[in-house]
Amino acid sequence: MAGDQEFDRLARAYIDAQPSAFRSLRWFGNRLSEFLRATTPYSDYPVYAEMAAFEWSMSDAFDAADSTVAAVDDMAVLPPDVWPGLVFALHASVQRLDLRWNVPTVWSAISANEEPPALAENDYPIAWLIWRRDLLTYFRSLSVDEAWAMDAMQRGETFATICEGLTEWIDAQNVAVHAAGLLKQWLVDGLISEIK
Repeated sequence: MAGDQEFDRLARAYIDAQPSAFRSLRWFGNRLSEFLRATTPYSDYPVYAEMAAFEWSMSDAFDAADSTVAAVDDMAVLPPDVWPGLVFALHASVQRLDLRWNVPTVWSAISANEEPPALAENDYPIAWLIWRRDLLTYFRSLSVDEAWAMDAMQRGETFATICEGLTEWIDAQNVAVHAAGLLKQWLVDGLISEIK
């Protein structure tokens, strides 16, 4: 995205500012996004910090520990009266980002050796979900309500609390069905490691 020469300058500035404390190159970029956000002239281009954060999250998702994955069938055997108190543990690979720039689209095009779209900044941040299933890393944008529900699940909120919070976007009579639909998608995607 920055081009070879600019990336070389950027990387050398980062190396000078953040000498490696790691034996593996894999972990050396852990503060790159922060560096780009706070250091001129890169701080004048917030898209750089967002691309670094996105790429780091992709790496973290790929390298995350393996764990079991809950399935739709695991939910089907639970009696309806226990659903309100259910809590869900996310798979270790799950990452959540809020990005103002279209870096995932640009990244996808560059990774496919295609001409990337023009950089564009949204009026408001877009929520993104990144995770690994088997040996593949996936990402997708989230609606505002799904992002809120995902964050609530990550905080350890119960299914009932998630349903209650979703009423900000979904009418009360349909919220349980909507929340169950989100839950089913999360299970199909392999985002949940445990149902408690």
